[in-house]
Amino acid sequence: MSSKNSGPAPAAASAVITNGKLPIEENEEEEIWKVAVSRFQAREEEIERKKMTVKEKVQQRLGFAEEATRCLTQTLEELEIMGDPMRKEVAMVRKKIDMANRDIKSLAQSCQKKEKEYKDTMEAFNEKNKEKTHLVSMLMELLAESERLRMKKLEEINKTVGTLQ
Repeated sequence: MSSKNSGPAPAAASAVITNGKLPIEENEEEEIWKVAVSRFQAREEEIERKKMTVKEKVQQRLGFAEEATRCLTQTLEELEIMGDPMRKEVAMVRKKIDMANRDIKSLAQSCQKKEKEYKDTMEAFNEKNKEKTHLVSMLMELLAESERLRMKKLEEINKTVGTLQ
């Protein structure tokens, strides 16, 4: 601080009055100023410490958030990887089911066709069997009739031969 002298006073007089104030007041002012500056610096340091603490907490939370993001991303990737083979397997099984359905459909049509052919063939077989049975019975009748006629003829011939003797 600058001190003004009020004239050509001796050194002791200038020490007593400075700028219209007493040296005790000047020391108090200086002391107050020093205390205010030190308080200001202490507050600035405290603010800086709190700022650093908050910054550290924010950095820590950002680290946690980044770690959580990595974990979630990894979990999502694992889920996608896990889902893909299942989808592929499901698609393959569905494809096989579709192929089996097509095969079953064509086999069912073939079976129906074969059943119809079998039914038609069985009907023809049964008709032919009936016809054969009828013809066999007719043959038996004819053979019986033929045998009867031959026996009758033999008896007539035998009578004729017996009368000739």
